[in-house]
Amino acid sequence: MRLHGFLIGQTETLLAEVLQFNGPADATTSRFFRAHPKLGHGERGVIAEAVFAVLRRRMEFAHLSESGSGSPARRMTLLGLMQTAGRSALKPFVTEQEMSWLDHVSKIDPESLPLRIRLNLPDWIYQALASRFEPAELAQLAAALNYPAPLDLRANPVKASRAEVLEALKLAGIEAGAMPFAPFGVRVVGKPPLTKLDAFQNGWLEVQDEGSQLLCSMVAPKRGEMVVDFCAGAGGKTLALGAMMRSTGRLYAFDVAERRLAKLKPRLARSGLSNVNPVLIDSEHDAKIKRLAGKIDRVLVDAPCSGLGTLRRNPDLKWRQSPDSIGELTPKQASILASAARLVKRGGRLVYATCSILEAENEAVVQQFLATHPDFVLVPAREVFAEQRIDLDTGDYLSLWPHRHATDGFFAAVMQRRMQPLSASDSTTTAAPEAVAAALASAGPAQAEEA
Repeated sequence: MRLHGFLIGQTETLLAEVLQFNGPADATTSRFFRAHPKLGHGERGVIAEAVFAVLRRRMEFAHLSESGSGSPARRMTLLGLMQTAGRSALKPFVTEQEMSWLDHVSKIDPESLPLRIRLNLPDWIYQALASRFEPAELAQLAAALNYPAPLDLRANPVKASRAEVLEALKLAGIEAGAMPFAPFGVRVVGKPPLTKLDAFQNGWLEVQDEGSQLLCSMVAPKRGEMVVDFCAGAGGKTLALGAMMRSTGRLYAFDVAERRLAKLKPRLARSGLSNVNPVLIDSEHDAKIKRLAGKIDRVLVDAPCSGLGTLRRNPDLKWRQSPDSIGELTPKQASILASAARLVKRGGRLVYATCSILEAENEAVVQQFLATHPDFVLVPAREVFAEQRIDLDTGDYLSLWPHRHATDGFFAAVMQRRMQPLSASDSTTTAAPEAVAAALASAGPAQAEEA
């Protein structure tokens, strides 16, 4: 797509709207494009890529835009376009002063900038991560979070093997290869359109990050079992679990949002699965849940969270989230986990997961749950993966990081309910009904598209 002057103004207009942070950047961008229907597919790509480049490197670009000709907003826009379209593409459409400034900026060594600016992370996120990583590795993590995510796919074994999916992509002229960890994973080079491919239409593949696929491997459902995806959303993990069960047993996809479950229906139709039961619930008191208490083999709780592990896809989250929003999320996460635990049968497994990189939403929630639910014990993630012959060891928990594993940031903990209660009076601590109802109703920030 060739750049032209009109697109610079359109990019600046959209960027100004997005930087108000009145909602998710992708939703604001979609709304802008609907209001400008004459923009072509290529033009929309140029504008969106530039805006998201600014979101990823907002602190750095703001620092560089403090001086120069024109307004700071104009300079931020030019930096975003230079990042995605290239400096030479801008030359015919900017003033001599602006071109001179862009030439000057392009020669600045990023290493000469202050670390806080270079990392492009708000101070509160930087402090939370600095306690876990040495400065050099923290810089690697920040760089990985600021790099757009690749296009990851999951072969649907109910309909096709990974080898067959790779061959179909090859025949379509799409370069792709097997993922290093996920057994059904395929990583595509670039962002080719997939929806018109026969392989997509016939349900051979689904878009799903490798980290999300590995999370499903932590659940490790077996044929004929009863499984619950407690916060199913649009059903990406539900479909993966159903395929791992080879369309046997019974898989319940619970969610409190009808619009999210509606997105599952066309995907479910393509998948060929017959064991998935989407269920709209209103709270943990819903009779549909009560009937399943103590009967489920495996329960996945992919809890509403900050989404900070998905910054490669949703860079605006680091500017829209805050310590206060995290403080509101963690009690909800604990409430949802406690409610879901009641479904698990003796000897069954409970998996708590988030796409967050913050300890407060991950290890802290699990440790609090185990302290108040002595009939559950932690199952080390390394053991779960070893059983499935997946060559990955992240310790007791599944802890995935973009700079280490080339995935989104994911966390998961596997807990198993003891076969026998600790005592005759053993009981599971549960959250207050009104707290869980409110928690289930709060969806939190949007997850990745395939969630």
